[in-house]
Amino acid sequence: MTAPNTGSITTAEGGRNRTGTSVSTNIIIEVDGNAVGAIQTLGVKETRAIATIDEVGTDGHIDSVPSKSTNITINCTRTRFDNLRVAAAFSRGFVHAASQRIPFDIVIKDIFAGDDPSSTLVTTIKNCWISDISYEFKTDNFVISDQMSLTAEHIYTTLGANNNAVPGATGGRNLPINSVNAFELAADRGDRRGALDGAGLLQAIESA
Repeated sequence: MTAPNTGSITTAEGGRNRTGTSVSTNIIIEVDGNAVGAIQTLGVKETRAIATIDEVGTDGHIDSVPSKSTNITINCTRTRFDNLRVAAAFSRGFVHAASQRIPFDIVIKDIFAGDDPSSTLVTTIKNCWISDISYEFKTDNFVISDQMSLTAEHIYTTLGANNNAVPGATGGRNLPINSVNAFELAADRGDRRGALDGAGLLQAIESA
């Protein structure tokens, strides 16, 4: 069954029970092929500056366009576990942020749709630099947590090994994708660093 106003799936075919909510227990975080354990939170933020274009004689924006490349930041809180500081848990051979010389990649695997590699959404965060490491020792809570912030160059997602898949079109509702732009798709799966440098931007129009 589906909700009448939104089409959201409430039960499977034949009225059978189902769970359609993604949960963090289906997320695997890896660095250099090693799963990172004892993570309490991992936050990924993508921010993009948008410039709005105004003109004399018009009350309102006449256009808008990104004015800078997208910034990717990561924040992680990890319980100090297995005698590993947070950098070591991310397969780094050092303890302090100043020691990093080479950036590394973080891979996030979403196995909610199944453990078959072809149905796993894989998000790769490229070239991560540690920008902040902090921790506290408390008398009222003996458990030590490390916090780490990172800045990355690029992020992309693929569906298993199928680089031609559109990650947003893999849901159970099978929502129609009205506009599949080749440059956007290439950027989304990691073949390009962005889509704005593709030819024909002035003529590009979203499909109805």
